Amino acid sequence: MFDFLEGYDVLGAFWMTVKLTALSAVGSLIWGTLLAGMRVSPVPLMRGFGTAYVNIVRNIPLTVIILFSSLGLADVFGMTLGAEDFKVQGFRLAVLGLAGYTAAFVCEAIRSGINTVPMGQAEAARAIGLSFTQTLTLIVLPQAFRSVIGPLANVLIALTKNTTVAAAIGVAEAAYLMKTMIENEAQTLLIGAVFAFGFVVLTLPTGLILGWLSKRLAVKR
Repeated sequence: MFDFLEGYDVLGAFWMTVKLTALSAVGSLIWGTLLAGMRVSPVPLMRGFGTAYVNIVRNIPLTVIILFSSLGLADVFGMTLGAEDFKVQGFRLAVLGLAGYTAAFVCEAIRSGINTVPMGQAEAARAIGLSFTQTLTLIVLPQAFRSVIGPLANVLIALTKNTTVAAAIGVAEAAYLMKTMIENEAQTLLIGAVFAFGFVVLTLPTGLILGWLSKRLAVKR
């Protein structure tokens, strides 16, 4: 029944999806946290930049961002991210696009967590002489992260599925291989079922583990 899989590196394609997800998740978490800090900053310019970035990026289709990463950054501005090989360049640009897009959603998730921290704690921190940055990193963010593990899990699952858009710039992840197989084989339904099952295997454990972790580390108020 599954003879059509012979000659195709399905596991390799899903491994590419995992790498895209992992690297984009790290990048979006770092950039999203910085954006969340900007959005609650007392500096108007930083608040304005964070607000504008989130509102603009969230309303641009991911496909447009990925294509801009390839056609705009690479072809027009010559940004190759240090890659000489076309495939490596496409992979790195896809990670950059996915991270930049997902960071907007990470930012909003973290900002919602920041809003759950009682104002009294920040006021007490300032009263003992802590700066805004110290208050945010030492007092507020540790509690905020604990309260938004669930929402961040949803963002991570969405990111895993969004990696399929990287196929638009030739990154050989799961969706790219599925498209190739559908074009070459006469088993459309089975091919779709195989790849759907693969994404379930990637996303379901993530949701269950992070859901358990969210309950385990929930802040008691």
